[in-house]
Amino acid sequence: MKPQHFFMLLFAFALYWMYQLYNAYWMPILIGSLLAISTANIHKKLLEVLKNDFLAAFSSSILLAILLFAPLGYFLTTLTLKLHGINIDTFTIVYEKIELWIHNLPESLAFVKAQLEDITDYNNLANMAGDSLTFAASVGKYSASFLKDSFLIIIFYFFAQYYGKTIMRYLIKIVRLPQQDTTLLSLELSNVMSVVFYSIIATATLEGALFGVMISAIGYNGLLFGIMYGIASLIPIVGGALMWAPFMVYELSLGHTGNALFIALYSIIVISIIADTFVKPMIIKYIDVNFIKSSTKINELLVFFSILAGLTAFGFWGMVLGPAITAFFMALLKLYESQEQNA
Repeated sequence: MKPQHFFMLLFAFALYWMYQLYNAYWMPILIGSLLAISTANIHKKLLEVLKNDFLAAFSSSILLAILLFAPLGYFLTTLTLKLHGINIDTFTIVYEKIELWIHNLPESLAFVKAQLEDITDYNNLANMAGDSLTFAASVGKYSASFLKDSFLIIIFYFFAQYYGKTIMRYLIKIVRLPQQDTTLLSLELSNVMSVVFYSIIATATLEGALFGVMISAIGYNGLLFGIMYGIASLIPIVGGALMWAPFMVYELSLGHTGNALFIALYSIIVISIIADTFVKPMIIKYIDVNFIKSSTKINELLVFFSILAGLTAFGFWGMVLGPAITAFFMALLKLYESQEQNA
């Protein structure tokens, strides 16, 4: 056996066992690395100020933890406690009030009365109550898993920032691509991921804040439900309705028709139409042109579908993985196109 063949065999053997050894950590490693790529410009600015790689990496890790994981941690912890405090009697009370509201519907809405009565059938409601208790247990389990994954992601994010340049130089040596091709791949991925990350944070914060202010004026926990709305807004098309529709129905069940109408109109007009349809594209464009200063032309529709596909395929972290996979694929196509033109 030739020495190089023996080396390749040993390398494959080691690679297999490395995969087995770190199998439980590949997702946090990947998410941490992609977040490091997304926030590379922040790390660069911190490095210019602090003049120390360790301090810059540590500061950016703390900033990420506060910006992204602290609100999510608060949301999951509070939601878990709230769900575990739900009593079956609560569903009965709400059901009775909804039933009374349906019974007193005006004649002009008689055509939907039968459908609403079917939806609020008591057996269905009892099943829903049972499912909600199961859901509460699932949320508690997911919260513990999320906090563990968040801690690991922050750790790997720190290492990716601190050793990023060394890792990149080593990968370039191994891959042996021409310098311009390596630059094209890294810039394409970095620009797209940066725009996606910052626009997600900015728009989720804006829409969550708008909903939180409105719902707190009615008497609910504005911080908790604002964070919930911000997270829900990441789900394209139906995200916001998942939050405001239950509040509208609940307020109707209490007989607060004015509050229910206000929630629906405010959420549709102010958040869905003004903020999401008109302000959100402006935020993305502003970030792309003024903050990232990208020379890469980013297709907003492609980013939209990549986030949707990522959420469907990978769950919550798909909003990071979807655009990353799509951007990497598009960069490879551009690289192939440039090589064909130079051939």
